[in-house]
Amino acid sequence: MKFNSVGIAGLGLIGGSIAKSLKSNNSELNISAFDYQEVLQKALSQNVIDKALSSYSEILKCELIILALPINASLKLFEDLFPLLNENQCLIDVCSVKSPFAHKERSLKSLGKYVGLHPMAGREKGGFDNSDNLLFENAVCFICDSLPDERTKTVLDFLKPTGLLFTFIDADLHDKITAEVSHLPQLLSVMLVNSTAKTENGFNFINFAGSGFKDMTRIASSDFKIWKEIIENNKANILNALKDFRFALDILSMKIEYNDFEYLKNEFESARKSREEISFNHKGFIQPLFDLTVFLKDEPGSLSRLTTILFENNLNIKDIELLKIREGSGGNFRLYFESTEDVERAKRVLTQNNFATNYTN
Repeated sequence: MKFNSVGIAGLGLIGGSIAKSLKSNNSELNISAFDYQEVLQKALSQNVIDKALSSYSEILKCELIILALPINASLKLFEDLFPLLNENQCLIDVCSVKSPFAHKERSLKSLGKYVGLHPMAGREKGGFDNSDNLLFENAVCFICDSLPDERTKTVLDFLKPTGLLFTFIDADLHDKITAEVSHLPQLLSVMLVNSTAKTENGFNFINFAGSGFKDMTRIASSDFKIWKEIIENNKANILNALKDFRFALDILSMKIEYNDFEYLKNEFESARKSREEISFNHKGFIQPLFDLTVFLKDEPGSLSRLTTILFENNLNIKDIELLKIREGSGGNFRLYFESTEDVERAKRVLTQNNFATNYTN
């Protein structure tokens, strides 16, 4: 079983990025989509899709159906389409709340296959104009499937060229996790910006925010239209996350008030260790990558020379991170690879070409 035709409902940031990624990896794949006319015309003009659909019902002609609309619209379409699928069709959704789909699936009968997906990738600005065929490279994708089978494997094999890294999880547990690592940070980012946007004696506090504040609050620019439905559909888990965070803030306030700096030191140390594990041990939260630190001189072409050497030796960099840089001297870059063998070979090749590297096995 393989898919020759794909239908996508919604060409926003996620749906558009899926279409672009699939098309860039397989130009012969037939992709149809439903969205606003102006979005469809852009997608057609860029050769991202082959056909613009005039109604949702037309998507039933496709072998793989992808629901990439906001949650409530995707749920309604799932309820309408899933019972009409034949045994050769699969339907997936890419919404960020999964339990409503899992619960609805149990009440519906269908010959087709449903797989719930949540790519942990995004940007503060949505829409087709911000979609990118590389958006999913090395991004975790949660798979919520109560009965994984050969059709599940077919779906995942088909989507693998997008760069997604798959991990199976129960839908209810997924929603608890995303409430903590995605939905809570979104709300805290919004509140942090709003609480800082104050004025005193003619000074607007937020005008003095540095890069650290901007990094912490980047997602505060997210579109509320999307987040309204996320909050609505994962309300209980988000409230629990807020309750736990409020409790932690109360303890923090008390410790500061009573000058308990030993407690604060331990909190900083614990946070540092946990934060480093995100990028060092589990890039993208789940799928481990292996890294090599390289020092590059501050001179034109040094990064290009490094990547060219690795390319010529058939070494694929899965991700790259700038750690520190000093103008006039240079900076440390962390390169991520798929295996320890690749790291060791990269170290050997780069050392032979006079690059300073650091790798601890």
